[in-house]
Amino acid sequence: MSLRPFHLAFPVQDLEEARAFWGGTIGCPEGRSSSEWIDFDFYGHQIVAHCTGQSAGDAGNNHVDGHGVPVPHFGIVLAMDQWEALADRLKAAGTRFEIEPHIRFKGLAGEQATMFFRDPSGNAIEMKAFADLGQLFAR
Repeated sequence: MSLRPFHLAFPVQDLEEARAFWGGTIGCPEGRSSSEWIDFDFYGHQIVAHCTGQSAGDAGNNHVDGHGVPVPHFGIVLAMDQWEALADRLKAAGTRFEIEPHIRFKGLAGEQATMFFRDPSGNAIEMKAFADLGQLFAR
């Protein structure tokens, strides 16, 4: 599967917090920036932290496999070894998880590793992985 990179702009309350979290904790290389925004290479995709001076808000949550999933959220599907390494890095950094790293839909169609956490501005992030990427859209 060959995909074109996506672009996502999202609000942050403080650029230095965003730089430390996205660049340091998550490990995204920094691209262009200004006094109002920072581009990050999010596993080959372009995400842009735009400083609004305000925290992100939730529209609510939906129940998925026994957990309240925050809406909106964004993230990426990683290889399982990348997901495990990121989960370890986040735990070591003292990240508070909204939903702890675990396997969702175990033994069912769409079985996946998932975790939810927030950046310092309150943006909800889901990182996931599949042992079998063919399960991504399984029904």
